[in-house]
Amino acid sequence: MKVIALGGAGAMGRTAVKDLAASPQVEELVIADHNLEEAKRLALYLGEKVRAIHVDANDHASLVQAIRGFDVALGTVGPFYKYEARMIRACIEAGVNYVSICDDYDAAEEALSLDGQAKEAGITAVTGVGWTPGITNVLARLAADQLDEVEEIAISWGCHASDTAGKAVTLHYLHAVTGMIPTYVDGRITYIPAGSGLERVRFPEPVGAIDVFHAGHPEPITVPRIINARTVTLKGGLVEGYLVKLCNALVRLRLTDTPYKKDLVGNFFNRVLPYLENVGRPPETCSACRVDVTGKVGGRWTHLVYGAAAHMDVLTGIPASVGVQLVGEGKVSTRGVTAPEACFDPPEFLGRISERGIKLYRGAGMEDPLEL
Repeated sequence: MKVIALGGAGAMGRTAVKDLAASPQVEELVIADHNLEEAKRLALYLGEKVRAIHVDANDHASLVQAIRGFDVALGTVGPFYKYEARMIRACIEAGVNYVSICDDYDAAEEALSLDGQAKEAGITAVTGVGWTPGITNVLARLAADQLDEVEEIAISWGCHASDTAGKAVTLHYLHAVTGMIPTYVDGRITYIPAGSGLERVRFPEPVGAIDVFHAGHPEPITVPRIINARTVTLKGGLVEGYLVKLCNALVRLRLTDTPYKKDLVGNFFNRVLPYLENVGRPPETCSACRVDVTGKVGGRWTHLVYGAAAHMDVLTGIPASVGVQLVGEGKVSTRGVTAPEACFDPPEFLGRISERGIKLYRGAGMEDPLEL
């Protein structure tokens, strides 16, 4: 298969690119990035079947030209509230399949609105194939498939702030904790304040037990379309509570309520975070997710718990690479815009990411390995 990685030289994209380059199924791999020099360095490191080109995601015509002729385009250009729909529209025009790590709720909504156009073009566009969404969605599907009735799906994520780097990650976090965000309660989408619903949740070590709160993410948008659940929620949090308080203060001061303000605050954070993150920095950083699914089997209530842990770039990039390969191998027959819980077989998808170093867990204590 021939793959083009949009934003492939970035903090999340480069992990996916390295995994794709190692796959014998990938015959040609192009790293298309705004930072051409970094893309060239990565391509040189990965070998002969990898090359680099410059791409500007704001230029539709050049984006279409770059994508045309490939089997699958990987989308890792963030923040996704700016770029997800742009990349899908370019793939529709180019007639090329698409897999992204989109993690913004409004971007997912806009992506799904392009379903009809994608079907007409005969392409598959899978939005949100990363850590959360991505692994979380497939774990929810794994649990739901074991139940006769699904009552509630509670999805959570937690991480050390210093487990990753990159402007897009900072902008995503600010976007997720700003304003009114969607959640799915009692069979319908409703909007609640970001940062509400504080509770303590246990994740695999070394993240451990931390406070999480409602945050804007795609899972409450996409999961109820596939899994008939009464409630689907998403909460997240940082191990470093002082950074959460700082971000909350900026939100209260209305310094993150427009894209322009987010850019300004994001630029500031990306300059000072390397210093702030060193305050009490642990010897090992990590990111993790947890999925609690409650429902009935044979009329009896059942509670299933699954989770995953690794560094954030691995949790995000490896699922994206696996998603690209599943689409490129023809293992996804769905056409149009879809989500991972709708089109990936949970045991196969989870088995592949586990083989690549992502640790999967089961049980409320988040200590027992998940065996597939």
